[in-house]
Amino acid sequence: MEITVEFTGGAELLFGNVKKHQMTLSNDDDDMKQHPWTIKRLIGHLRDEHLKERPELFCSGDSVRPGILVLVNDIDWELLGDKDYHLKTNDQISFISTLHGG
Repeated sequence: MEITVEFTGGAELLFGNVKKHQMTLSNDDDDMKQHPWTIKRLIGHLRDEHLKERPELFCSGDSVRPGILVLVNDIDWELLGDKDYHLKTNDQISFISTLHGG
């Protein structure tokens, strides 16, 4: 399954300063039945496989840290079921940090 993951607002600094990632997620039928690709699973995958530094600035438990907005195809994930949203081919997932240093 092909998706696009985008980091902005400073979140890209945690991912090697790369704003846009084209990703291919394993879509094995048996695996999908037991472990479908949800945003929750994607967050864990991003943390374990792509995060370059300071995971505490991106993750909080099995979700994102407060202050990071998540959009799915430009729609707030809260309207789509939060971290339980099932990803679909060609989805664009945006993580936008609203946290600012001072």
